[in-house]
Amino acid sequence: MTQTRAAVDTRRARDLLPAATSMGPVTLLVGDLDLMTRYYRDAVLLDVLRAEGAEVALGRHGRELLLLRHDPSLPAGSPRGAGLFHTAILLEDQAALATALASVAVRAPSSFTGSADHLVSEAFYFTDPEGNGVELYTDRPRHSWRWVDGHVEMATTYLDPNRFLATHLTDRAREMVASSERGVVPGPGPGAATVGHVHLQVGDVGTARRFYAEDLGFEVTAEMPGSALFVSAGGYHHHMAMNTWNSAGAGPRVPALGLGTVDVVVPDAEAVAALAERLRGRGHEVRDDGAALRVNDPWNNLIEVRPAS
Repeated sequence: MTQTRAAVDTRRARDLLPAATSMGPVTLLVGDLDLMTRYYRDAVLLDVLRAEGAEVALGRHGRELLLLRHDPSLPAGSPRGAGLFHTAILLEDQAALATALASVAVRAPSSFTGSADHLVSEAFYFTDPEGNGVELYTDRPRHSWRWVDGHVEMATTYLDPNRFLATHLTDRAREMVASSERGVVPGPGPGAATVGHVHLQVGDVGTARRFYAEDLGFEVTAEMPGSALFVSAGGYHHHMAMNTWNSAGAGPRVPALGLGTVDVVVPDAEAVAALAERLRGRGHEVRDDGAALRVNDPWNNLIEVRPAS
């Protein structure tokens, strides 16, 4: 029997995460909690929202973006293993991004690793003191994104940091940076921020596609055949990405410093329940304590899915 288009679309909708899906805070397992807190507070200009024993939560305007969890018993992770490529913090506008960029340039200049205009966004890249990748970026207006056959056009072209600062750094930000140069801790930066996307290192792209797109329910928005995959919900350019640039052939992770948890936020408990049913039906071991659904990807990266309300 031939299925109608409506039946196919209904089945497809059941296999997708809700359009309102977003990314929650990223948990990092760290060896030196004080050092890592200073980097994200004093250089990246996040606010310490909570500090309780072995955990420090940082964010902006009350929104948690990073949870640092102290575990000095763990060894360092392998740069060629599966795990975190970078946590991408989406800043409110170009002025806020310029402020953060200038702050890192003063407080931790050696952590800067590059910059790029991706057509959909402008991004600057860093490595934190324990080797975790960090992206600070701002989106271009959605109406300027170009989609072709369901894929968004992205590129990697040079973005001059000095020109970006000259164009977008405000007088207030310059004063903040000048104070920082004199050793004054600047405090949280201007503007709201979210975890825009999380980019992982994986062993192979085909397995990543099966887990993150076919099973978890993100839609593929861009790909570099054999080396990288970009996925999202609701038409964003990407909420997650996976690449094999350093980690081709990597197997499951063993306990190590670095990525602890990736949080995915769906609209409500019904969406969590629907995902749990789909994942169990596809053979995944799912843990659900009533507050969050937990599932490991094929490389033992822990994914937590929780409702927004």
